[in-house]
Amino acid sequence: MEKHPARVAWQGLRRAVWDADAPPSRPSSPRWPALAPYLGPIGLLAVVGLFAATLASENERGLPAPVTIGFAALTVAPLLALPRRPLLSWRLTVVALCVCTFNAPAGAPWPWNPVLVLGSLLVLAVVAARVDRPVLLWVGLITSVPVLAQVDRGNRIGILALLLTLLVLGDLVRGNRTSRRALATQTALSERETERRAVLEERTRIAREMHDVVAHHMSMIAVQAETAPYRLADVREPARQEFVAIAGAAREALTDMRRLLGVLRNDFTGPETAPKPGLADLGTMVDGARRAGLPVRLEADPPRAAVPAPVGLAAYRIVQEGLANAARHAPGSEVWVTVRADGDALAVRVVNTAGSAPPPTGERGSGHGVVGMRERARALGGTFTAGPLDDGGYAVDARLPYDEESGDA
Repeated sequence: MEKHPARVAWQGLRRAVWDADAPPSRPSSPRWPALAPYLGPIGLLAVVGLFAATLASENERGLPAPVTIGFAALTVAPLLALPRRPLLSWRLTVVALCVCTFNAPAGAPWPWNPVLVLGSLLVLAVVAARVDRPVLLWVGLITSVPVLAQVDRGNRIGILALLLTLLVLGDLVRGNRTSRRALATQTALSERETERRAVLEERTRIAREMHDVVAHHMSMIAVQAETAPYRLADVREPARQEFVAIAGAAREALTDMRRLLGVLRNDFTGPETAPKPGLADLGTMVDGARRAGLPVRLEADPPRAAVPAPVGLAAYRIVQEGLANAARHAPGSEVWVTVRADGDALAVRVVNTAGSAPPPTGERGSGHGVVGMRERARALGGTFTAGPLDDGGYAVDARLPYDEESGDA
């Protein structure tokens, strides 16, 4: 909501003539560390010198000694307040311009001593570079009052033009400094946002890895426990109930894992220390699925050249997720896994027949498995398709391109 111009003008006037200006923010370390210890003594000597010069100039006007000392002090006082209180320094300068005009030499271009004139210009330049525009407009208007009232007509235009130039240049300096600060702030925000996005992407990747690994093994445990009474001879009833309890606990663990997966994607940032699997580990994974009671046939045609590690990892995870989905959603189905070279790409296909038994009650996928497989294929510039077949089965096809010259030995 924009403020009314009259309100903005009133606030600018109040800040210019009444409100206390806050001290400027200073950097934690000086810009020139070698000169920092000498700035205080140098400034003190400069003030003493200006006071002496002002006193000598005022003595030429034939004023009483107390008045001369008071005018000299009023001339130098704004410079003392300028570093930390620019608006207070400007207010003292206006008072000095209005008061220090007694017994001015006849025919002088202005009724003030040279130190006050130069000091006033310095104060205006610093104030213009530090205050915002509404306050600066009032500073210029109020400063022009003693100029118009006490300077002769021949010099008014020149002095007013000089004042206007100082105010404009100071405002440009302030705007440039404000823009640089805003740019630095925005740059810092962008860097933090980039870091936050990288953390979120890493968390998503880790969450997907956790889903692939844990869901696969928990599904194998559930399937192995459910099929144990049929695969093992002479299983007594207590053992059968124990297997049922194990299968139920595994299903509950899968359900809880899916509920917590969203939290895992956002809040887990643990380091990845386990070695990444690849094509060489497909046989071990398929053997584990067979031991769990899932009929799996593996046809692997190793490529002539070594496959890069990211491609091997993506193929392993796609096969792993395909086997887990078949075990979850199509109990009793047969699965065919095919991994072969296809020109400059690795073709991965996982097909399962329709299950001989309905999936357990409440068994629903979270959707992260298919999404994860698709993301892995797209990350390598490949293609991915997944969907049901006409005979009731399900097929997963992925094509993972790679450069043979960049393969890992």
